[in-house]
Amino acid sequence: MCRVFSVSRSGYYRWRDRPESRRAIENRRLDARIKTIYEKSKRRYGSPKIAEELNDTGFAVSKNRVARRMKAAGLRSIIRRKYRATTDSKHSHPVADNLLQRDFTATRPDKVWVSDITYIATTGGWLYLTVFIDLFSRMVVGWALSSSLSTEMVLTALRRAIRDRRPGAGLIIHSDRGVQYACKDFRKVLGKHDFVQSMSRKGDCWDNAVAESFFGIIKSELIHREQFKGPQDTLKAIFEYIEVFYNRKRKHSTLGYKTPEQFERAMKSAVCF
Repeated sequence: MCRVFSVSRSGYYRWRDRPESRRAIENRRLDARIKTIYEKSKRRYGSPKIAEELNDTGFAVSKNRVARRMKAAGLRSIIRRKYRATTDSKHSHPVADNLLQRDFTATRPDKVWVSDITYIATTGGWLYLTVFIDLFSRMVVGWALSSSLSTEMVLTALRRAIRDRRPGAGLIIHSDRGVQYACKDFRKVLGKHDFVQSMSRKGDCWDNAVAESFFGIIKSELIHREQFKGPQDTLKAIFEYIEVFYNRKRKHSTLGYKTPEQFERAMKSAVCF
């Protein structure tokens, strides 16, 4: 072997018997931690989030180094897939003004919620997921799963959000122009609580980019990776993803790599202080 690689026998034995360098030991420890976090996130995290997770646990490392180690180990976050719209805006119901104008910031929780609907394919047929997201913390404050594109599904998600968050009057709820949001029943609930309605421009997904982004994330990190049989297993998976992982464990770059729950808790602590 030494002759083939033009290496002296004495040099080979010195290399073989040389103690492992401190850098090599550190890389081996780092690789193990990276893989643990990567698998714990169900392969959803890329180098920036893994680096933040490592720094949170006291392992100081840059995202560039994590990226290099992940590349060497063949680890990469899941690539997002495109998805299709579920909006039916061909109706005669009133259409609200676009109050956000693509300003997706909020100075406090429960000031602005955005909502949207997406589809989920199962072997038993299509299911539909409605979410309401708080723009302040990107937390999913209400959601519902249904086998039909009904207004009741949207109202169920909204009522759950109201029950859990108890927002005050003046809350802005932004959505697309779908019939589920424009119909009388939905507007009646908004009026009952003195909420303010806002809608995207026709056919413009960028006007509701935060909700669209969430669906891109959940599809790439969960929905496109599973083969759901029907409502029960889909409901269980969605619950685990939103309530256990997304709201409480998944770090968001827009929140300074905090989770939605951490971001809201930090805001409340600052106010109390």
